[in-house]
Amino acid sequence: MDIIYTTLLGGALTLYTLCMVAGFVYLFRLKSKALPWSRNSILAGFVFHLLAFLWRCGQAQTLAVTNLHESLSFFALLLALAFLLVSRKNKVPTLGTFTSPLLIIFTLWALITPHTITPQPPILKSFWLPLHVLLSFAGNAFLALGCGGAVMYLLQERLIKKKKIKGIFRKLPALQRLDELNYLCLRLGFPLLTLGIISGSVWASYAWGAHWSWDPKETWSLITWLLFAALLHGRMNSGWRGRKASLLTIIGFAAIMFTFLGVNLLLSGLHSYVH
Repeated sequence: MDIIYTTLLGGALTLYTLCMVAGFVYLFRLKSKALPWSRNSILAGFVFHLLAFLWRCGQAQTLAVTNLHESLSFFALLLALAFLLVSRKNKVPTLGTFTSPLLIIFTLWALITPHTITPQPPILKSFWLPLHVLLSFAGNAFLALGCGGAVMYLLQERLIKKKKIKGIFRKLPALQRLDELNYLCLRLGFPLLTLGIISGSVWASYAWGAHWSWDPKETWSLITWLLFAALLHGRMNSGWRGRKASLLTIIGFAAIMFTFLGVNLLLSGLHSYVH
């Protein structure tokens, strides 16, 4: 086990955990001084995580995204980056609090899975690998961030309906701000997801001689794409907002997770080598 790599990744996990703790102190104890700790902890965690990723790539002599451990870590890295980018444009103070649990889950899961660097299959030695993986994971990261906004929306809506206008209610953003956050993440994530699927299709034509083979991963990628395409269409043309859009975002995120992990762990197919 590479002690430098493990230490860097463990440092990122520690900082993501600090973000979550500070965020919940801000939410439930109403201590505003905890908020900067929450924001800065994700930034510092991202730096540690990026260094770990670059170290892993150097050790593997390739883009480190070819097995379960590396995929989990890379997704968490891009989720942290998506948070940093979105939080600059859409100021939602509690977004880090609802993002950090996902960062913790995926980084911890990566830490406890085998770290062995396995030889890269010949099929993966292609320019299309980094392009396809980066686009797909980046799209999923922005859409996962939108799910955090959707959860906050439903929570705030519930508090309003129950007329609980004290405590956590005062720290969660207004419903309109949360709906705007959800829509922003959809507008950022969906085009990236689309390009990821297209690049994967082109890569498949070179690797396996066909653009589409209805492999389980491809099928569930299409299902996920259709869910978010329907959501985007509904927002742009049918006025879908608020609760309906938030519920569909959460359903879409569940489809992302099954496509990313459920298919690889439970089903067999052409993408089984990323386990």
